[in-house]
Amino acid sequence: MIPEGTSQVDATIRGVLADILGLSPERVAAFRPETPLFGALPELDSMAVAGVLTELEDRLGILIEDDEVDGEMLETFGALVAFAGEKALI
Repeated sequence: MIPEGTSQVDATIRGVLADILGLSPERVAAFRPETPLFGALPELDSMAVAGVLTELEDRLGILIEDDEVDGEMLETFGALVAFAGEKALI
């Protein structure tokens, strides 16, 4: 149920959000770049952030340093995709 034309990083993030936060595939498929995440999704609290980031590291083969984690990267779905996409290219 991944929207057509999404990148691998986008699709992976949608899968992680569904799996770790227990969101329905339909709900995650409706996320747009401007969809707010941290502070807007009750399921994405400070404890869940660690699980989401760890799972992203595993699935994308990236390393997210502690000093890279901030509110901006988790503010919207698009910001998280952009952050992870940049990490995946390094």
